[in-house]
Amino acid sequence: MAVTFKKDPSEVLDYTIRYNKLLKDDTITNSTWTTDSGITTVDSTNTTVSATIWLSGGTVDTRYEITNTITTAQGRTYQRSFYIRCEEK
Repeated sequence: MAVTFKKDPSEVLDYTIRYNKLLKDDTITNSTWTTDSGITTVDSTNTTVSATIWLSGGTVDTRYEITNTITTAQGRTYQRSFYIRCEEK
């Protein structure tokens, strides 16, 4: 079951997926993010073992699915998702 994080629509926050345990001796060569409509991707970055997305906006009482897909140096593809639930704080 995917994790759900809470976020106020006025916040700009970063979320990181760490793949180091999964990758072992492999490394990330490409990372892409997809989000449900209504939440804004401000920026995204990756290292050889993790991927980070910065998100802003959203609508109160709405849940958004955020998905990261990585490709590795050894040709593997992994995909992980989590949810953002927008709530006023």
